Amino acid sequence: MIQQPPVERPAIQDPAIAGPSELDRSHLATAFRAARSGLAEGGIPIGAALIVDGGVLAVGWNKRVQQGSAIRHGETDCLENGGRLPASVYARATMVTTLSPCDMCTGAILLYKIPRVIIGENRTFYGGEDLLRDRGVEVIVVDGPECAQLMTDFIAARPALWNEDIGVPD
Repeated sequence: MIQQPPVERPAIQDPAIAGPSELDRSHLATAFRAARSGLAEGGIPIGAALIVDGGVLAVGWNKRVQQGSAIRHGETDCLENGGRLPASVYARATMVTTLSPCDMCTGAILLYKIPRVIIGENRTFYGGEDLLRDRGVEVIVVDGPECAQLMTDFIAARPALWNEDIGVPD
C-alpha cells in the first residue's frame, strides 16, 4: 500500500464552517502586503482588508509606532481608511486580518456588526475569536505559514514593542 503524504489543511475551529475560498486567500494576500508595509515603515506587521461584496473597500495596517497612536491597529486603521459607512455596508462585509484580532479590534468588528472574519494566523496571538463566534460572527482561521512567520520573526526581534502593542506590562 502506498501512503500519501499528509495534506496540510487550514486550522478551522468550527467544523460547521467551510474553509477559506480562493477569493478569501487572495484578500488575505492583500492584508499580508499591508502588514509588510507596516513592517517596512518600522511598525508592527499586522495588516487588514475590509471586503464588501467580494471587493476590497479598504486596507490598513498597524500604525501605532508610525503615528504615535494608541488605537491604530491593523483592523482599526482599515476601518478608518474605509471612512464613515452605513450599517448596511458593514452587514455585507468581511474583515480579513493577518493576526487574530485583539479585544479592541474584536469590539470594533462587533460594534459594526461585521458578520465574517478571515484570520491569517492565531499561533502567535489568540485574540477575541471566541467572543466573535459567541456573538454569531463567522470566523475562519487560515493558519497561513507566511503570516505566522512574519509575526514570529517580529516578536523575536522586537519583544518589548510587541508586548506594548498587546498591553503586556514590561
